Amino acid sequence: MKLATVGAERRAQIVSAWSFDVFDTFLLRACTTPDGVFERTYELSGISRPCPNVSASFVQHRIQAESRARRTAKEKRGASEVRIDEIYSCFPFKLFGLSRTDLNDLVEAEFTAEVELCRVNPDMLKQYLDMKRAGHRVGFISDTYWDSGRLARLLRACRPGLTWDFLYASCDHGSGKSEALFATYVSEQGIDAGASFHVGDNEKADIKGARRHGIHPRYYPQATAQLASKFQRETALFELLCGGAPSRLDHGARTLRRMVAARSAKRSQAFHLGLTVLGPAMAAFDAFVTRRCEEIAGPGRKVALGFLGRDGFLSHRIRQELRDATSAYLEINRRVSLIASADTMQPLVDLLGKVLKIDAPTFHDMVKIMPAKVAAFFAGFPDGIASGAELAEALPGLIDPAEIVALAAGLRARLLAYLRQTIPGFDDCTDLVIADLGYSGSVQKALRRIFDLEGIEIRLHGAYLMSLDDAFDDLAEQDSAAGFISDLVVTPHVKRMLIRNVALLEQACCSADGSVCDYDGGAVLREINPRPPEQVAIAAEIQAGALAFAGSADGVARDYDLDPYAAPDVAASWCAATLGRLLLLPDDDELALLGTLKHDVNLGTHALAPLLDGPFVRNQITARGLSAACTAAAPPMWLAGSFAGLSPSYNYLYVLFGANRLPADVFEERPAGPVQVGLFRADGGAALEGVTVHRTGLGELRLRIPLSRRMAITMIALPLAKFAPEGLLHGVTLQRGDDVRDAAESQEVVAIATDGLIYAGVQRNGGHYRAETEDGCLLIPVSPMTQEIAVYSVAITPAPNSAPDRAAPAVEIPGLTRGHGIAGRDAGES
Repeated sequence: MKLATVGAERRAQIVSAWSFDVFDTFLLRACTTPDGVFERTYELSGISRPCPNVSASFVQHRIQAESRARRTAKEKRGASEVRIDEIYSCFPFKLFGLSRTDLNDLVEAEFTAEVELCRVNPDMLKQYLDMKRAGHRVGFISDTYWDSGRLARLLRACRPGLTWDFLYASCDHGSGKSEALFATYVSEQGIDAGASFHVGDNEKADIKGARRHGIHPRYYPQATAQLASKFQRETALFELLCGGAPSRLDHGARTLRRMVAARSAKRSQAFHLGLTVLGPAMAAFDAFVTRRCEEIAGPGRKVALGFLGRDGFLSHRIRQELRDATSAYLEINRRVSLIASADTMQPLVDLLGKVLKIDAPTFHDMVKIMPAKVAAFFAGFPDGIASGAELAEALPGLIDPAEIVALAAGLRARLLAYLRQTIPGFDDCTDLVIADLGYSGSVQKALRRIFDLEGIEIRLHGAYLMSLDDAFDDLAEQDSAAGFISDLVVTPHVKRMLIRNVALLEQACCSADGSVCDYDGGAVLREINPRPPEQVAIAAEIQAGALAFAGSADGVARDYDLDPYAAPDVAASWCAATLGRLLLLPDDDELALLGTLKHDVNLGTHALAPLLDGPFVRNQITARGLSAACTAAAPPMWLAGSFAGLSPSYNYLYVLFGANRLPADVFEERPAGPVQVGLFRADGGAALEGVTVHRTGLGELRLRIPLSRRMAITMIALPLAKFAPEGLLHGVTLQRGDDVRDAAESQEVVAIATDGLIYAGVQRNGGHYRAETEDGCLLIPVSPMTQEIAVYSVAITPAPNSAPDRAAPAVEIPGLTRGHGIAGRDAGES
C-alpha cells in the first residue's frame, strides 16, 4: 500500500506527524489469529507438561479472563482498558495446577510468545522510515494491555535500533483509540491533527477513531473480506477435520498467504482462487515431495522424480519452473499402466469392472483389438452400450488370454521406451519417486508389475497429496508410498469425503491436453480433450494464480521471517483444511465460477460428468433422506458443492456427516403419525391406504407412497389440509424397482414436474401453499409403470403449528374406503 505519492519536500510542508498502529499493522504475528499468542503461552509456560492437550481450554480461559478484567475495570474506573497483570489476576490458576504466585510467570510467558511470533511488516517499516528520513514526526498508538515499556521492548526485539518520537499504549492512559487516546496524543504532541495521518487495520478504532479527531486515516486491512471469510471457514474445518490438533500455530502459513495476496495485483476471480487457496496448498505439497526425495536419497542411490499426468500437471509446473528442472512429467494413466502390466486377463477385468458404461468403439480404443465375440457381445445390448461390470464378467469367454498378453507386451515396450526418453538416466536410476494427487497407487503398483516383468530393479516410491492408506499394504517390499494428507492427518471417514469431491481439484490441476492412450517412438499419443475451451481457460487461470503464489512465497517468507513448512504435520493439517474448505465448504463466488465445470471421466467414455447438480441432491433428500443423499454415488462429481447450491446449512450438514459428526437420531427422520391417502384407479375405483408421516431433524415432513403395477393407480390424493394445511412443498419424486426395497433405495430419482401436480382446494404461490378448505388435497398423477414397484415421495416444510404431533390420529378423505394394497406398508420400513 502506497501511503504517500507526493515528493518528500511537499510532504514536509503538509504533514505534521505519522502514527502507526502496532499489532496487525506495523507488527504481524506468525499465527492464524491473534489468540495464537495464548496458545504459544500455554506451551512456553510449562502448563502443557502437567496438563497436556488442553491448549483450547487455556486459550478460552485467557480470553475469558480478559473479558472479566475489562468488565471489572469498567465498573470500578468507568473505562475498560486494563494491563496484562490485571488480566491474569482473573485467570483460574488452580485449574491448571498453578497458584497466584505464578501470575508474573504467565505474564512473562505471554510476552515471550509475543516476541517469538511478532514480525516487523516490511511494507510498514519502509513507510515508517521514509517518513522519518523526510523529517516527519513518527510513532505508535496502540490499543493494548502491554504498557509502553513492554511495547517498546517488543518493537525493538522485532527491529533492533528502532526509534520513535512518541509511543502511546492505551492501558497507560485508561482510554483506547475509540475513546480519548487520539485526543491525548494530539494534545501532548502539539501536532496539527488536520495535517497528520494514522495507519491501522481496525476500521472502528483506527479509522473511525482517527477521523473523529480530525486525523487522516489510512486503512491497512489484514485481508480482504472475501479472504477473511475463507480463513474463518478454514479454521472451522481444521478443528472439525484434523482431530483436535492445535489450530492457531501454523508457523506463519496464513500470514504468508495474506501478504502474498496483499502484494499481488488484482486479476480475475479464478487467478485469485489459485493465488490464495490452491497455490498455498500445492506449495506445501511441493515441500512434502522435496522431503520425500531427501528421505529416499542416500549413498549409492540415484533418485529420479516424476509427476504423473494429467492431474500432476500443476505440481510439475511448480517444481519445473521454480525449483528443479530435472523432474519429469510422466503421462501415464491407470488404463495404460494396467493394460501394459497384464500377464493374465485379470488386470483388464479389474479395469473394466470400474467402468460405468462402455461401447464397442471405446473398447477398441482401449485395447486396440475387436474380436468377433466381443463385437457380438456389444450388439446384444440396447444401442450397443453395456456396463463395465457386465463386460468384465463376460470377458474371459470373449477373448483368448494370449491376445491380451501379446497386446500388453507391445504396449509395455512402448511405455518403457517413453520412460527412457522422458526420465534422464532412466537405466542408471535406482529409485523413482512418483508424485501425484493420489489416491490408492494404482499406477505405481502397475509400474511395479511392469518393471518386474521386464527385469527392471528400480525401486518405486509414491508421494501423494492424498492417500488411501489402507490400499498400500500390498506394496512390494522394496517400494514405499506416503501421503501428505494421510490417515494420520485426517480420519479415513474424512479422507473418503475429500476424495468423493476431489474431481474439482483434479480439474483445477489438470493439463489442457487429452489423456494418454498409447506411445509411438517415445512420443505420447493422446485422446481428444472433450472439455470445452472456456473450462480449460478457467483451469489455466487458476494455475496461473497458483504459480504466482509459488513464485513469490519464498521471497515473502524471507521478508517476514516465516517458515510455514517447518513442521510437516502442521503443514499437512493446514493443507487439508485449505483444500477441504474449497472442496467441502465453497462460497457463493466459487460456486458461480466453478459450478459449470464438468469432469472428464476418461475411463471407457469421452463423456463429461457434471460437477454440480443441486436438484439431484434435493431429490435424493426428498426420496431417500439426508444420510442417503450424503452417500450418493457420482455423478454429480462435486457432491459438497451440490449441497452448497441448496444452502450453506445443508452444505455444513454434509461436512458433519462426512466427518462422522452427524448423529442419525438427531437429523434422520422419525415417525410423526399416520395419514390416509387416496388412491384412484383407472377403472374409476378408489381406496384409502395408510402411510406414515415422518419428521426430519430439519423440521421437514416426508411421506413415501409405494404402488405396485397390479394396483393400476392413476392418481394419488394427499390430504394436505389434514396434516400440513400450510407450508412449503419441496417436491414430489418417483423411484422405481422390482420390489419395494429396490425402489426405495434406488438412486435413480425422478422429480415430478410442479406443473403436473394438481392443487384441489389449495392456494399455491410458487412452492408455498395454503389449504383453503377442510378437504384440500394435492393430487399427484401416476406415470405409466415400467417396473413392478413405484415409490412416490413428498417433502414438505410445514408452517409453524401446522405439522402433525407424533400421536396424531389417522385422517381420512371423505367418500373413500379403506383399501388393502401395497401402499399400506410404509416404504421407509422395508
